[in-house]
Amino acid sequence: MFQHLSPRRLFAAIALAGLSLSAQAAPLTIGYQTGVDPSKVPQADGAYEKAIGQPIDWRRFNAGPEVVAAIASGDVQIGNLGSSPLAAAASRKLPIVAFIVSAQINSAEALVVRNGTGIEDYTQLVGKTIATPFVSTSHYSLLGALKHWGLEGKVKVVNLQPAQIAAAWKRGDIDGAFVWSPALGEIRKTGKVLTDAAEVGGWGAPTFEVWVARKDYAEKNPQVIAQFAKVTLQAYADYAAHKAQWTEASEPVKKIARLTGSNAADVPELLAGSAYPDTAAQQTELKNETAKAIARTAEFLKEQGKIESVLPDYAPYVSAQFVQ
Repeated sequence: MFQHLSPRRLFAAIALAGLSLSAQAAPLTIGYQTGVDPSKVPQADGAYEKAIGQPIDWRRFNAGPEVVAAIASGDVQIGNLGSSPLAAAASRKLPIVAFIVSAQINSAEALVVRNGTGIEDYTQLVGKTIATPFVSTSHYSLLGALKHWGLEGKVKVVNLQPAQIAAAWKRGDIDGAFVWSPALGEIRKTGKVLTDAAEVGGWGAPTFEVWVARKDYAEKNPQVIAQFAKVTLQAYADYAAHKAQWTEASEPVKKIARLTGSNAADVPELLAGSAYPDTAAQQTELKNETAKAIARTAEFLKEQGKIESVLPDYAPYVSAQFVQ
């Protein structure tokens, strides 16, 4: 119901429509995206359903703002989104809690320019058209890169979802894009990477992904959130222990490719493009770092005119209790 709204109106609708709704009892609905990560394997295997002990309605979304809107409406109880839409949602006091850092984004999101555009370095981006899903982590990274390069207001940035980016790329409608997989894997084949989320992070605009839950649902169903976190961290541990075996022909990679729509040949490199914190690292991140990172992201978004205000404290939107 929110897909045609601008980011500003979308979040205004969220504020009005979502705050008073209670969590729905059954079935559990989880919103996921197409980013490549190890937790897609237990998702494909039905391991979350087995651990939680109830059916799960998995719903696929194109980008974080869509997940936020679904959570606000009460249609989704648990969702995966990036640090930029998280900061925007928390700044508007959407009652959500981030309970696991699902990925620290490095090369898994990148700015690629299309072959034939004549763009060899960032100085040649002036006047060019670059696509990205608005209010996503890729959008945040793109804005951070343009600020670092002194190109704010000199590049035409357009709002396209990943599937739209791949199609616009083939038509030649855009000169480049900052995006994630599977679109990233496709456009890299006929383009050049100018920068990625890891480099932009080093310039002061790091990005990450989280799993969030509606606060009312988490309060009533803490065991569900804890089991979800446990299965996710087990998947991360399995990947860390057997990374070399996760090749194009391996079963885990094939499962991820089927679930995300990625090419299996691209999956190993895309997996390596993010870091997946283990249980000990989750405790450190969630207790000490995540709220601060959300605040820094919110400050940047306010500076860019994407949100109206920054909260004094984002700690209420983060919890380490579910990854004990």
